[in-house]
Amino acid sequence: MKATVIGAGSWGTALAVVLQSNGHDVRIWAREKEIADAINLAHHNPTYLPDLALPPEITAYTDLADCARNRDLIVFATPSHTMREVSLRVKNYLEGDEIVVSVSKGIEDKTYLTMTQVLAETLAGLIKEDNIGALYGPSHAEEVSRLKPTALVSAANSKSTAIAIQQAFLTPMFRVYVNHDLIGVEIAGSVKNIMAIAAGIVDGADLGDNAKAALLTRGLQEMKRLGMRMGASQDTFAGLAGIGDLIVTCTSEHSRNRYVGFHIGKGEKLGDIVSRMAMVAEGVNTTRSVHGWSKALNVEMPITERVYDILFNDKCAMEAMRELMTREAKDETIAY
Repeated sequence: MKATVIGAGSWGTALAVVLQSNGHDVRIWAREKEIADAINLAHHNPTYLPDLALPPEITAYTDLADCARNRDLIVFATPSHTMREVSLRVKNYLEGDEIVVSVSKGIEDKTYLTMTQVLAETLAGLIKEDNIGALYGPSHAEEVSRLKPTALVSAANSKSTAIAIQQAFLTPMFRVYVNHDLIGVEIAGSVKNIMAIAAGIVDGADLGDNAKAALLTRGLQEMKRLGMRMGASQDTFAGLAGIGDLIVTCTSEHSRNRYVGFHIGKGEKLGDIVSRMAMVAEGVNTTRSVHGWSKALNVEMPITERVYDILFNDKCAMEAMRELMTREAKDETIAY
């Protein structure tokens, strides 16, 4: 296939490597000229994966028209808060029969749309909604780019599109399963970033393994509660996009969201932490979006609410922890 990856961050770069290893003709779009030049001339990404030698067959562009025209597969790997703006620009260069894949994890602020829903809006009238899908799962770019064994799910409303995405990415070290619950996959993959910030706070504040286990378990319940309210399948949250991604993002040293939480747990301020990060921690924006969404839907998400207060209302992390621990006693299983 002729594949284009929109976004030359760590995840976009890693997926370009996967696609190229699968025999595809791969182009990647970078906002920054210095990154595109480094990929083309030195075959490495100096900002996001500086120690990785990239295949010379991957070609980088700063011009969207040159990068997106006459392609079979368009992979959007931009930060979620830029998805609408970038996809509107890309639309000008598409023909209408491309398979479009979102690998960005987040919920759009105020509209509460998932990334494939944003793409369905921005590409309407050209790309059929059935041609749009997502690739989600437990997958840090640092390991994927080095072709370490990884398993994800491809999801779309159309079975044929989900299978097309699966086949495009499937390699001996990058195993892709098909999942037909697109909304569940996207909610799971997005909300788990909020839980990763909370998990980092637990680690940074040295609250212990018991607290971490409780957080992951109750965080999974929040993901499930929101997802099932939106018509998702409960099984999705027990799969790769749910518990799989939750585990890796909440426990790995590669997790940017856990990094943010860890330093908050150490007493640092959000602005100071984010200012020194080259990459986006999607969970920060997602916390704002999901907090508003849960209120609009009247879905109880106490961990999300406390993370929101810590990030945006300067609530003390230990006070938030005490509030969670002293909530009204409940049954573990709550009707959805």
